[in-house]
Amino acid sequence: MAHDLADAFDFANRAVFVAGGTSGINLGIAEAFACCGARVAVVSRHQARVDGAVARLENCGPEAAGFVADVRDYAAVEATLAAAHDRFGTLDVLVSGAAGNFPASALGMSPNAFKAVVDIDLLGTFNVLRAGHRFLKRPGASVINISAPQSIQPMLMQAHVCAAKAGVDMLTRTLALEWGRDGIRVNAIIPGPIDGTEGMARLAPTQEAKRACAESVPLGRMGVPADIAKAALFLGSDLASFITGAIIPVDGGWVLSGAATYMASVVPEFARMARKD
Repeated sequence: MAHDLADAFDFANRAVFVAGGTSGINLGIAEAFACCGARVAVVSRHQARVDGAVARLENCGPEAAGFVADVRDYAAVEATLAAAHDRFGTLDVLVSGAAGNFPASALGMSPNAFKAVVDIDLLGTFNVLRAGHRFLKRPGASVINISAPQSIQPMLMQAHVCAAKAGVDMLTRTLALEWGRDGIRVNAIIPGPIDGTEGMARLAPTQEAKRACAESVPLGRMGVPADIAKAALFLGSDLASFITGAIIPVDGGWVLSGAATYMASVVPEFARMARKD
């Protein structure tokens, strides 16, 4: 057991693919795996972000690759995964983290705006997982989806995200059932409010809102990308070899009571911003 624990986070000779891994939480996950010895590939829609992420990953890991693709385009996702597999010779951990968000009421967004978030979050996750299945090393492969508190906690101004991420959670559980016989584990992480990310910049747009958000977390602080990266390392490691279908909040207890209360408190701020637009 002691030897197993010592080697648990040694990802040398393993390959990790992170969809959306060029900023925020997902880049933090990619960097953590790279620093633990993994070869890491990231994909994003923006070439500049891909180039920047690859440069950072090369500073701490043995090998990094970056690709440009939109997770809503199945053919592009499949081609990207094939290219990463060809380069590394294997894929051991697959992280699906691409996401979109903006605060808007159900009546304040267009059908196309609702569809855009569902397509990125839910359809994008399905595309990454569906295309990635045949490239994963079996047994022992790990799929990690990045969900959100909105998947289990209804929030004002977040109908689109609530619907999309609830779908991601059920997709996680369903594929854990379907792919278990292949030796593939499928789990999800629910990040709480993570400081310094684009998502929180939208949901906590002022310093006052950030303070209120931190105070709404039972542990008394907002998270940082490393909090999520540590959970991803665990789920991708052999320590989690008997865990599948789990939806794990890494949120300081935010969804227990504070998430919905905080969102309700900042609705007036969102309304003022909308009027200025």
